[in-house]
Parts: sequence; C-alpha cells; structure tokens
Amino acid sequence: MHRAAAETANLLVVTRDFAVLRSISSMGASSCWQFETASNAWEAIEKVQSGTTPDLLLLDLPDGDADGLHILRWLNRLRPEMPVILIGHNGNTASKEESIRMGARDYLTKPIEDHQLAAVIEHCLSPTSQAPETDVASDDVESLGGDAYFVGSGPTSRKLRSQAALLAEANVPVLILGEGGSGRETTARLIHKLSVRSGFEFAKVNCAALPEDLLGRELFGYENRGVAGPARTKPGKLELCAKGTLLLDEIAELPQGLQFNLLQVLKHKRFVRPGTSTFIEADVRILATSPARFNRALTEKGFREDLYQHLSSYTIHVPPLRERREEVALLSRHFMHRLSRHYGLSPREFSPAIIKAWQVYDWPGNLEELKHFVKRYLMVGEKELGPEKFRNDSIPNGRSSASFRPQRLHQPQSQQTDVDTAVTDAQSLRSLLKSVKSEAEKNAIAVALEKTGGNRKAAARLLNVSYRTVLYKIEQYNMIPSDAATHARTNGAKAPEASNGDEIRNGSSRSESKHLKSR
Repeated sequence: MHRAAAETANLLVVTRDFAVLRSISSMGASSCWQFETASNAWEAIEKVQSGTTPDLLLLDLPDGDADGLHILRWLNRLRPEMPVILIGHNGNTASKEESIRMGARDYLTKPIEDHQLAAVIEHCLSPTSQAPETDVASDDVESLGGDAYFVGSGPTSRKLRSQAALLAEANVPVLILGEGGSGRETTARLIHKLSVRSGFEFAKVNCAALPEDLLGRELFGYENRGVAGPARTKPGKLELCAKGTLLLDEIAELPQGLQFNLLQVLKHKRFVRPGTSTFIEADVRILATSPARFNRALTEKGFREDLYQHLSSYTIHVPPLRERREEVALLSRHFMHRLSRHYGLSPREFSPAIIKAWQVYDWPGNLEELKHFVKRYLMVGEKELGPEKFRNDSIPNGRSSASFRPQRLHQPQSQQTDVDTAVTDAQSLRSLLKSVKSEAEKNAIAVALEKTGGNRKAAARLLNVSYRTVLYKIEQYNMIPSDAATHARTNGAKAPEASNGDEIRNGSSRSESKHLKSR
C-alpha cells in the first residue's frame, strides 16, 4: 500500500474549497505526490470503487454536512488500508472524536497552514503510520448521531440490524417492542439513519410523560387566538419533523382522545391543528415503541385496534441483554470508553472475573443497568464493585437461578468469610427493607382502591401518584382491585364503603368489580 521513497503517491482530494486545492497543488510540485479531485464524498466512493485505490484520501467536510461520517465508515469498509484525513471546521469537537474513532488517520480544522497540511500528509503516507487505536472495532459500533450508538457483534444483534435495514427501505410505520432499557430508541434511530429520511429531523415524544392536553400540543401544535393581537401559532413535532422521523415512545400510553388524530396522520398523512379547521400535511415517518405486552393496552386501556393495526403491520423485537450475553464484554468496553472520556478519567480494565460475572448476570434493567454499573466501576473499581455483587438469586422475581461468586484466592479464609458475611448481611437488610416498603405500598393501594370502589384513576388521584404508577404497582404485586377489601382488612385497615354517588362519579360499578374478580 505505502509507496517507496522515490515513488509518486496518488491523492484523492474531496473538496470544493479553492484554498485547499491551491495548497495541495502548490505543495505537490515540490513533494512526491499527485492528486485528482472529487466534488463530494459520493463521487469519491465511485472513484475508489471503479478505479485504482489512491494512496491517501483527503476529505473536506462542509459545515453541517450529515453524510461525511457515514461516508467515512463506508470508505473504511471498502478500503480499510487506505488512510483518510478529514478537514473540518473549528469547534466541531464531536465530529473530530467520532471520525478518529471510526478510522480516520488524522483530523485537521480550518484554517490550515500549508506546512501543517504537508506534514500530516507525509506522516500518513509513511510506512510507519498506523491507524489510531479505537475503543472497539468500528464494524461493531455504529454512530447514530449525537451520543447514540448501535453496538453489537453477535448473531442476535446482526439479525436486529438486518431487520432494521430492511424496514428502513420501506416508508411505513414500525412498532418496536422490547423491555425497558433494551435499546428500543437506539433501534429507532438506526432505522432513521439507514432510511432516505436520515438527512432530516429525528425527534422523540414520550407519550407517558405528559398529560393529554400538553401531549396534544406537543404533537399537533396549537393556535392561540387572543382577544387582542394576532393569533399565535406554534407547530408541533409532526410539522417540525417534516420529511424526517418521529418516534412515539411508550405508544400504549397515548390517551384515547389523541388516538383518532394519530390514526388520521397514518391513514391520510394530514391532521387538523387544534384551534383551526385547516388540514395540515404531515410528511413524516412514525416509529413507535412499547413493551412486549401490548395486549394489555388493547384490553384494559381501550387502545384503538385500528390504530394498533396500522402501527403493528411492521414489527421488530429488540432482544433483552440476557439473550445476547456474548456482547456484554463489548458493551462494557464501549461504555467504559465513552464514560471515561466524558468524565475525564483514565479508563479501567475489566478483570476476567468481573466480565464472567456480568455475562452470567441477567441484567433486568438491560443496557441501561449495564451502563450504570460500568459508570460505578469507573469510579470505584473492582475493589468496591466485585463479582460477588452480581447474583441473580438476590434479585426479586429473578429470571434465572444462576449465580457467580468466585473465591478470592489471594485473601486468607477468615477475611473471605468476613467479606461474604458482610455482603450477605447487607443483602438481607436490603431485602427486609424492600419487603416492608412493598407491604406498605400494597396496603396503601388496596385501601385507595377500596375507597374508590375499584376505580384505579381515582385511586391514583387519592394517592397523589400517576395513573401509570398505580397500574404498574397493581401488576407488580399481582393485585386484583376487587380483592382490595380483603387485603386491607387483613392488614388492619378499615375502608369505608363507597356510596352510589361515588360509584357513578368514579365510573365503576359492582358488575365491573365482579368482572375483575372473575378474571
């Protein structure tokens, strides 16, 4: 690949900046290189594929260019031995870090002195020049923009990426199912990046985070007609993401009052902004995420079945971390690399024992939990966060009985026994406190449900918590609202009976209670 001392090097310069071309041209006369040009990165790829591979490629990234780093990845895959120098604008630190991680040999910022450019070119052409070491192989880590990455090397992740690439080609809604923290949003960003809409906006709206009126404004915008002065129009995400992608996170929590409006967007690509009677075109792709248990939203929350059919025509399942254990080491190194740079700390090495413990552990919180523990490991190291902390049998309702607790052979047996006892006592205390807290929560919910005649929304208001929290706790404790009185009496709580007026006001009936109990 590299030239001998007397050979002439061939450079491919991708730029529209005449100043850069003048510098290359003037230096080429006195240096042992010649060059040809390409007006953009796509033309450069055609030249690399169809002709002789250049000895070096100089890629000038226009300010705000979203394709440059994607092109760099493709060039690295096409010709991994070809050194690439990127030229960017001052202050774009994120592009510099990302380009080096993805295989660029060097990164220069404008304005560039001729001698500086010449020195970098000569260095990259020298036989001793090597590609910079990255955190993990670039093929296993794909940047999705911002601080989002798709990380995966195993067959499960490769299958997921193939499905995302296939769905990216079809301009249709996609329902992304998976557990919390498994990477549903990352998968959505991957679909957006691989699609023809990747050059436009990607936005996310959490359907469970806002009340119905605010969520409606966030999605569809609003027009406020005051008594005096002109009307004030604020566009929603459906307009701001024109030609781009909108991710509706936790779609099962979308209020019924907004479901019809979203259905019109999916069916007719238009909607009526609240406060007006004018149709607004909505050229936006809708992606939605939800836990795997979507049937519960259809049966208990009254989610529109026709909306569900439109969303679920194309469905992709994101596997939990326990189904891709072979990638725990890769993910841990990636998180360590990113977090150490974020906090300005030296990265820590993972011992084989901790990696083995993490591979056996079930990670109920999935990638988010792993990232959390890598952050703690970066701060305190294995001395405070050793393998014995990761035991599936210490997790309530754990998914596996496997555990990993290696002996510390370098410690005397007495010290090892003391450590084990301390860990066990701490775990027992945490379990006891959690048990007491759980019983108190369960009793409070039972009393609130009894007071409201089994109406869960009214119980949420009485407890001053969100409706979603009450639903989650009822499911967590396996409670049946009609059995609330039994639980309350068992725990010494006396709940007054609801009057007929309360029953009507809270929207419940004795027939509903019988129906719930029969289930």
